[in-house]
Amino acid sequence: MLSVPTIESSSIRDHIVGLDVRIPLLNGTTTYPINLDNAASTPALRSVLATVNDFMNWYSSIHRGAGFKSQLATRVYEEARGIVGRFVGAHTDQHVVIFGKNTTEAINILAQRIAFNPDAVILCSQIEHHSNDLPWRRVAEVKHIQVDQQGRLDEAHYACLLREYAGRVRLVAISGGSNVTGVIPPIQRLAVQAHAAGAEIFVDCAQLAPHRTIDIRTLDDPTHLDYVAFSGHKLYAPFGCGALIGRRDTFAQGEPSYVGGGTVRSVTESTVAWTDSPGRDEAGSPNVVGAVALAAAVNTLTMLGMETVAAHETELTAYALQRLAQVPCIRIYGETDPEAARTRLGVIPLAIEGVAHGLVASILSNEYGIAVRHGSFCAQPYLRRLLERPDTEIDCGQTASNTQPPAASPGLVRISFGMYNTLDEIDSLAEALTTIAQHAYQGNYALNPVTGEYQPQGWNLDTRRYFSLGPVVGRSVPPETAVVVSSGD
Repeated sequence: MLSVPTIESSSIRDHIVGLDVRIPLLNGTTTYPINLDNAASTPALRSVLATVNDFMNWYSSIHRGAGFKSQLATRVYEEARGIVGRFVGAHTDQHVVIFGKNTTEAINILAQRIAFNPDAVILCSQIEHHSNDLPWRRVAEVKHIQVDQQGRLDEAHYACLLREYAGRVRLVAISGGSNVTGVIPPIQRLAVQAHAAGAEIFVDCAQLAPHRTIDIRTLDDPTHLDYVAFSGHKLYAPFGCGALIGRRDTFAQGEPSYVGGGTVRSVTESTVAWTDSPGRDEAGSPNVVGAVALAAAVNTLTMLGMETVAAHETELTAYALQRLAQVPCIRIYGETDPEAARTRLGVIPLAIEGVAHGLVASILSNEYGIAVRHGSFCAQPYLRRLLERPDTEIDCGQTASNTQPPAASPGLVRISFGMYNTLDEIDSLAEALTTIAQHAYQGNYALNPVTGEYQPQGWNLDTRRYFSLGPVVGRSVPPETAVVVSSGD
C-alpha cells in the first residue's frame, strides 16, 4: 500500500502546504495568507506532496511496460484505485473506479456512457453547479427540482416530478453539497425514491467528499448511490486527478467516451473489440502521479477521521454565522442559524450593502491577505434564485458579453472552510468586512469593465517576484479603461 506520513489532527495546519509563506499587502507589509476559498480548490497536504516526491523515483509507464519501474508503477496505480474505491465504500464486484481529470470530466463521461431512451427524463436541481446540469442537457430532457428561499431542495417538488414523469425518469443527478450555500441534500432518502421509480442516481460529491463520509452502498440496498464523482483538487491533492465511481454493469456495456490507446482489446482495419472498464474508460496514458496523490490524500483523511473533520468544520461554520451577523450592512444567504451548522457544509455566501461583490473580494485580498471567491460560482440559476433575480432580467443571448458586463452581473462573496481553518481567521475576516462596510478601507480601486475585477491604483504588484517559470514572451496588451472607486477615507 501507499505509505502516508503520520499526521495529528491537533496540528493539521503544520501539514498544509503554503500556509508558512508570506504575501504582500497594499500598505507595504506582508502577512500569512488566510485561504477561505476552499470550495474552489484546497491546498495540498504535506503528506500528499511527500508521497508524490517519493513516488517520482519510481514513476514509469504503466500496464504494458516490462521494466521493473513499470511493474511497480502499475501496482501502485491499481493500489490507488482500490484506496479511492474504499473511501466511498465501493465493492469491486459491483463498482468500478475510473480516474480522470476532475468531477466535470467525470460527469461528461457518465452522460455519454448511460443509455438513454429517446423519451428519457433526467431530474436535476436548481442547486447544481453548471457541471452537473449542462452535460445532462446534451443527452436527455432535463427537469429541475425547485429550491426554497433558503436554497434548500424542495423534496415535495422532487416527489411530484417523479410522479409526473413516471416511467420516463432514467436518472436523478444531484449535488451532495452546494458550492454556494453549503446545503446538503438528503441523498440517501432521494436515492430510495429514485430507485422506487425505476431510476438511478448520480451524486456530484465534489463539495461533499472533503467534508463528510460518503457511502455508496451495495446495489441491493434501496439507499445505494449508483454513481459518485469527486476531484482531487478539492480534496487536498491538487495534482489533476479525479474519480468517477459507479456501477460496473453500466461501464461493461457500450463504447467509451474517448477512444484510443488503452481502451481496446483488439483492433483490425474494420473492427474494434473494447477492453473491460476501467481501461475502456481511461483512454491514453493516465495521470499516474495524480492518482497516487489522490490516494495519499484519501489515506490521510481516513486516518484523521471524517467525523473529526466534520466536527471541526461545524464549529467553524457555527462561529462564523454568529460572528458575521455582527458585521454592519451584511446579508448572509442560505441557512443562517448557527444551530443548523452540523447539517450543512462550511460554505457561506454574503453581500455587503453598497459595496460590489468584486470590490469586497479585492479589498480582502489586497489589504488583509484573505482569499475568497466572488461572482456566481458556476451556479448562475441557483444564485439568481437566491437573489430573487428571474431569468428574464438577465441577457443570456449571444450579445451578453456586450450588454451584461461582468461588473453588472449578479453575484455574491463566498467564504468556504477547509479542515485547517481557525476561529481566529474568522475573527480577522469579520473585522475586515466591518471596515469595508464602513467604507474605511485604504485603497482607491479601479474597475476593469471587461473582466469585472477591481485593482488598487498605484500598486504595481509583480507576482513574478514570488514564482516564475521564466521570461514571458509575447505581445503587450494595452490597459483597459478603468473606473476608479475611492475609499471612504
